[in-house]
Amino acid sequence: MAGRRILSLWFPRLAADRATRRRKDAVPVPLAVVGDRNGAQVLVSLSVEAEAAGLAPGQPLRDATAICPALLTVPADPLAEAQFLLMLRRWAGRFSPWVADEAPAGLMIDLTGSAHLHGGEDGVLDRVAEDCERLGLAVRAAIADTPGAAWGLARYASAGVVPVRSGDAIDQEARATRSRAAKRRGWERGGSLPRTVAARGAGTALVAPPGRLHDALAPLPLAALRLDGDVVDRLLRLGLRQVGDIMGIPRAALARRFGADTLRRLDQAMGLEPEPVSPARPPMQFAVRLTLPDPIGLRSDVEAALDRLLPPFCDKLRARGRGARRVLFQAFRADGGVASVEVGLARASDSPDRIRPLLHLKLDQIDAGFGIDCLRLEALATEAVSAVQHRGQLEVTAEAQGLVGRVPAGSAQALEDLIGRLGARLGAESVLRLHPADSHVPAKSARLLMAAWSEPHDGVWPASSCPRPLVMFRPEPVDAPETPDLPSRFRWRRRDFTVRMAVGPERLQPEWWFEDPDWRGGTRDYWRVEAEGGERLWLFYGRGGAVTDQWYCEGVFS
Repeated sequence: MAGRRILSLWFPRLAADRATRRRKDAVPVPLAVVGDRNGAQVLVSLSVEAEAAGLAPGQPLRDATAICPALLTVPADPLAEAQFLLMLRRWAGRFSPWVADEAPAGLMIDLTGSAHLHGGEDGVLDRVAEDCERLGLAVRAAIADTPGAAWGLARYASAGVVPVRSGDAIDQEARATRSRAAKRRGWERGGSLPRTVAARGAGTALVAPPGRLHDALAPLPLAALRLDGDVVDRLLRLGLRQVGDIMGIPRAALARRFGADTLRRLDQAMGLEPEPVSPARPPMQFAVRLTLPDPIGLRSDVEAALDRLLPPFCDKLRARGRGARRVLFQAFRADGGVASVEVGLARASDSPDRIRPLLHLKLDQIDAGFGIDCLRLEALATEAVSAVQHRGQLEVTAEAQGLVGRVPAGSAQALEDLIGRLGARLGAESVLRLHPADSHVPAKSARLLMAAWSEPHDGVWPASSCPRPLVMFRPEPVDAPETPDLPSRFRWRRRDFTVRMAVGPERLQPEWWFEDPDWRGGTRDYWRVEAEGGERLWLFYGRGGAVTDQWYCEGVFS
């Protein structure tokens, strides 16, 4: 642990600063980010002006608007804030490659061996302050020997946190109790008094000298150890307010009364237990861009530019063993606008010939305006792909002789390309395929799956003992005598039918182990009926349950 130096960055107004940056007008106004907590609208982040108006995080929105009628509110967006923190993590990579997230509004950076590249630790803090001021972000920074100490200093050092005095404080109890409790305090047995580490710079950056963790942590509140709220409350009820108050308590008693996690957090902050900084793996980015010397506006020019973008784009995918599932094509116009189209593939691919036709289907949606001066191609979703071995002469000969299935080699790829083209026109959610289901009920004998996100059924479709209609729908009432005997004439969908031939009945029972609102008990007698006009219908007579004592039509044969 010797020689390690950790920098902790905390952005106390991250959500509010992000909302302020997105506002086009530069007039400072009180701004608050509003979130939902237990069904109530509360303030989760405040701007400087809102804090100056007397507002505080956690305050109900109705109380805040009563205090500050000019308050501007913005709904919380955790996903966008996490994306913004990801951008800050990439920025923090200039100081060290070891950068970890401290959600929801912090970063942890291992400066060991890299601080001298920026003029020492003071130079690092000065660069952090300059960059954050230019970005419009409030930041508190601290450097210490351990991640736990740096985390606590960044959030609680010089914060002016004074605990509320209550009747269970030790100095308010009887003299005999105070005399026994005082024996637990190490510094009253001859130890040195805790002192606050002096702040360097503008007051928002703190540096704990190497090897002085005890002096740095002792005056901090207990919450600086990253303890649970209930543990902090129990310690406060005993009169233990600061980190230095629990340093002199015997370790066995501390772990027994407040849990092993309390002792572990203390050891991590003091450097007695290792706590590595695990940098988050950067997300894989697959994007290419083409900047044009002169604006273009013809479709042929856009297609030619797309042909230049696709080969290097697919080379990037192929180098990482990935294939694109969703592709975004953006056109940046000369007037500052952006036109974009997005397509999805039925199977991940790194081939330009499979991506190009899908993008061509949507190029008409791009409005060139006064001209396009930049084009960008990006993979929004990727999957791992593996090379497919081509068939040899033996496989081709066996297929020709009928020894294996007569499925053309390119049929699977052709089907996937068809699904991709249909998805580009109709939407990927509208292209479905059927898979067999394990049920004797005809309406449940198949499942509908999205074709773009499922594999075709591998094998023979389960055969039924009786033919099933090609088109099935929910049972529709048939105007016929309410008797179990098949009627010779009936009326359905405002048409009269005369039975010419019928096959049946086929009796089916419901699945009693499932709760089916369309079939609640009872049996059904199904008939295959051919009318004189050539219509072939699937009728049944319900016996008990949800559909009772009546004829229904549930399907039509081809």
